[in-house]
Amino acid sequence: MKRLLAAAALALTALPAFADQAKVESANARQSGNSWTFEVTIRHPDTGWDHYADGWAVLAPDGTQLGYRKLHHPHENEQPFTRSLSGVQVPDGLSEVRIRAHDSVHGWSDATYTVKLK
Repeated sequence: MKRLLAAAALALTALPAFADQAKVESANARQSGNSWTFEVTIRHPDTGWDHYADGWAVLAPDGTQLGYRKLHHPHENEQPFTRSLSGVQVPDGLSEVRIRAHDSVHGWSDATYTVKLK
């Protein structure tokens, strides 16, 4: 019984950490010539410089990073927030990419957001 209670307590303490990961709420892409521009909306409970969403990446389906947008400051009073990244080179033949958010405490989010390329 003690082991069961200890396992339950451990599971419950992990939930807030997962909940504080940065989350991609939406994203879209548009092609201009040979490159792409991505507009990504992220939600994260930024608390200041010690814990904030600090970037996001565009990934090929195999996990190869195609682009990275560094976020230079917390967005405590702007949630969710949208930022763009242009000049991303997407290899021919890809029909979708994934977006993954990053925060200064938890690192890369467990979840990704899929964007269909048209």
